Amino acid sequence: MSVVINECTVEDVKTLQEISYNTFHETFSNMNSEENMKAYLENAFNTKKLEEEISNPASTFYFLYCNGELAGYLKINVDEAQTEDMGEEALEIERIYISEEFQKNGLGKCLLKKGLEVAKDQNKRKIWLGVWEYNTGAIRFYQRMGFVKTGSHSFYMGDEQQTDFIMVKTMA
Repeated sequence: MSVVINECTVEDVKTLQEISYNTFHETFSNMNSEENMKAYLENAFNTKKLEEEISNPASTFYFLYCNGELAGYLKINVDEAQTEDMGEEALEIERIYISEEFQKNGLGKCLLKKGLEVAKDQNKRKIWLGVWEYNTGAIRFYQRMGFVKTGSHSFYMGDEQQTDFIMVKTMA
């Protein structure tokens, strides 16, 4: 299995939008109303918003290719781009998404390792993320990778308030 991770540029925004829609829908559509999914997808992954995010120097997106096919992506935030004020010593993993057909092949671990590398390169002391309280598979994965639940925050799926657990890993 050949795995390649490339940083995204603004020229990649249409591809980013497509994989964002698809992976988010695959992951969460069976646990949320169609109306809330549609509202969230249109708000979070519209072209203008993605262009702004990808152009922000404090956010970076990476595509993961498996055997030449786009299989997933990672979004990391530092400094003011973090969705919670966790300080200058923190790096946030905002999104790790792998297409359903590529799951269970260790690709999420590859993207997480990329996030850890970036954190180390930028001398960050902790890496953190938010994960939906009902996404038990992801929670178990992050626990296996050394993350610990430290709190929670609200996340809105359309008009529905949901809870994300905040999980943190301290860098060695």
